Amino acid sequence: MFVEFFKENATLQLTLFLTINVERISLLKKRHISKEWWERRASKPTVISLGVLHVIALCALLPEMFSWSGVGWFCLLYWVSGGLGITLCYHRLLTHRSFKTPLWLRTFLTTCGCLAMQGSPIVWVGTHRFHHKHSDQELDPHSPVHGFSWSHMLWVLTKAPKGFRAKDQARDLQKDAAMRLIDKLWLVPQLLVTLLLFVSGWIIEDLTLGCSWVVWGVALRTIVVFHTTWFVNSASHLWGYQNFPDTGDNSRNVWWVALLTFGEGWHNNHHHDPSSAAHGMRWFEYDMTYWTIRLLQAIGLASDIREPKDIPG
Repeated sequence: MFVEFFKENATLQLTLFLTINVERISLLKKRHISKEWWERRASKPTVISLGVLHVIALCALLPEMFSWSGVGWFCLLYWVSGGLGITLCYHRLLTHRSFKTPLWLRTFLTTCGCLAMQGSPIVWVGTHRFHHKHSDQELDPHSPVHGFSWSHMLWVLTKAPKGFRAKDQARDLQKDAAMRLIDKLWLVPQLLVTLLLFVSGWIIEDLTLGCSWVVWGVALRTIVVFHTTWFVNSASHLWGYQNFPDTGDNSRNVWWVALLTFGEGWHNNHHHDPSSAAHGMRWFEYDMTYWTIRLLQAIGLASDIREPKDIPG
C-alpha cells in the first residue's frame, strides 16, 4: 500500500512540476534579481549579512574546522532552533495557536526561535499569517508563482512593500509584554550562543576548537535551518501530493521537507487545517513536532491541543 501510493504519486509530482498552472506560470518572471531590484528593492543589510553567514558556513569544508563536538553542537542547536523554535513555537504555538503552554515555557521556546535568526517573533508570525490569507496569490509574500528563487530566498532579501507592516497581523502578540521584550531583543540569544561556544571551545582546548564550534554550531546550523524552512515556502508549493485538493492553492505534501523540518513538509494538510497541532495525518506522515507536543502534554506542559478536523481516507 505504502509503495503503491508513492508510485502513483511519482507521475503526479512530475506533472505538477511541469504544469502547475498556466496562468500562474506567466507570473514566474515578475520577481527576480536585476539591476532595478538591487538599486531599489534589495535590503542590502540583509543581503550582506546573509552572504557573510553563507561564507562562514562554507568554512565547515575546511579540514581544520571539523570536529565531532562541532557536529554535535550543530545537531543539538538544529533541533533547538529549527524544531523547537521555528516549527513548534513560532509556527504552531504562536502563529496558529494549536496548543497552549505555561508562560515561562512559551518564553523559553520563543527564545529558541530567535536562535534561527529568521526575524523577530511578531514579524515572523505576522508574515506567516499574511501568507495564509493570500496563499499563492499576488499578495503572498513568498509564493513560487513569482518564481522558485523568490519563494525560497529572494523574498527575504527584498524590502517589505511600502505600507506593509507584518506586525499588524499579530496584534495579539503585541499585547503581551514578554513577547514585546523578546521582539526587541531577538538578536541577543544568537549573539550570546555564539560568544559562549567560541569562548568555551577556546578554554576547553584551543582557538581552533572555538572557531569550529562557531562554524558548525552557529553559521552552518543557521544556514541549514534557513534553507530547510524556505523549502516549506518553495518546494512544498511546487512538488508532492495533496490529501486535500480543495485548499485553493498549490500547497503540497513533501516527505523529504517533512524530514528536514520536523513535520512541516505535510504542507497541504496544514493549509487544509491550519490550526491543527498535527500536520502529519496519515500513518506514514512523520511529524516529530506533534509527538513533541504530545510529550509536553503528558508531563503537564501543554494543553488545549487542537486535533485535525478531517483525516484523509
